[in-house]
Amino acid sequence: MQQPRKQGLEGGEFDRRDFLKTAGATGLASLLTTTPTWAASEKPIKIGLVDPITSTFAALGQSEIKGAKFAEAEINKAGGVMGRPLQVLVEDSAGNPGTAVDKCARLLSQDKVDFLMGTVNSAASLAVSQFASRHKKVFIATGGHVDSLTGTSCNPFTFRTCSTTWMLTSGDFETLFTKFGKKWYFLTTDYAFGKSEQTDYEAQIKKAGGTVVGGALVPVGTTDFSSYLIDVKAKGPNVLCLLLAGNDQVNAMKQIAQFGINKDIAVGGALFELEQAQALPPAARYGWWTMEWYWKQPGNAHVADFVKRFSAAHNGEYPTARVWFGYATTHAFRLAVEKAKSTDSIKVIKALEGLALPPEVALQSHTPVYRAADHQLMLSMFPGHVKQGGTYPDLFEVSTIVPGASIAKSAADMGCKMPTV
Repeated sequence: MQQPRKQGLEGGEFDRRDFLKTAGATGLASLLTTTPTWAASEKPIKIGLVDPITSTFAALGQSEIKGAKFAEAEINKAGGVMGRPLQVLVEDSAGNPGTAVDKCARLLSQDKVDFLMGTVNSAASLAVSQFASRHKKVFIATGGHVDSLTGTSCNPFTFRTCSTTWMLTSGDFETLFTKFGKKWYFLTTDYAFGKSEQTDYEAQIKKAGGTVVGGALVPVGTTDFSSYLIDVKAKGPNVLCLLLAGNDQVNAMKQIAQFGINKDIAVGGALFELEQAQALPPAARYGWWTMEWYWKQPGNAHVADFVKRFSAAHNGEYPTARVWFGYATTHAFRLAVEKAKSTDSIKVIKALEGLALPPEVALQSHTPVYRAADHQLMLSMFPGHVKQGGTYPDLFEVSTIVPGASIAKSAADMGCKMPTV
């Protein structure tokens, strides 16, 4: 197995020992060193997974890797895929589109992978999607949400497991608008994901008769938000819509609490992650958000069993939406290959189109389907609020579970004109 290597925004090498030191405390190290025993004659089916092990998106990327490796282990324990071992080969994108493409090229040329998956940030998702299309390899994006990926930039070789930004914003807009008010201020990460979220929210605000009283584009990696927060207080919105990601969102929420803004202004946004809730001090746990999957789903035996198995394998750690992205995507490849009886990309595309995830993989009450028209998974949204005084892992209160198909725009409305292959 090729070892993960780091080449961040500033370059440089990242060896396996550094990675295992970083990941060891969370159980990722043991997963990456677990290899099933197979006959030497059995050629493995290889999935190249490119995700950020480092950068502001590291916690999210590492969770996706854990989910994928957990799926790999249980698939191989059950006999593999068509009697062949499955290998998930991991590379570090460092949250950088160019690095992500370089690592995909390495996985194809050196490791001869059959498929590609991964990416957390949307810019990397778009770049890898274009690369996969040129090389005619199926790519399933696990965590890049920008609408255009399965919209105006859709292509036959790209599928997506996580939601669109439209689905994320639609999940909680009505609650934020009707509960807190019509004057909004945006703090938005300055790249494709945040801009797409803000565009979608603004369309809904305009339709509902609300106003945007201010906002700012925030560079990725910002640590001091004080100048932005001074302007927020001056503008006095009803809703401070926080459209950041990874460590940037954690840092902003800490400083918002220090300024006391969350006491007077409702804070919320389109996406929140259990990784972020866990990283926040109790005083900075607040707000109304959308989760894309949550471990606490009373009455769902498949979810309860998955949580129990995953937690037992990870020293009591609970699975997150990012874990589920990696887990479900790996199983989607298995299901598609078995359906196609082939690893040929064209045949696997046909098998993925319209593929419904079975309950033990879907892990939600509604059935997620990879929509044939644009290759977008119709997963559920889990809007709700952070629990004040909650303790890990029970840090979020889901208000309702919204089937993705009920709020997703059609492929045509998203601008997808899927080419034929």
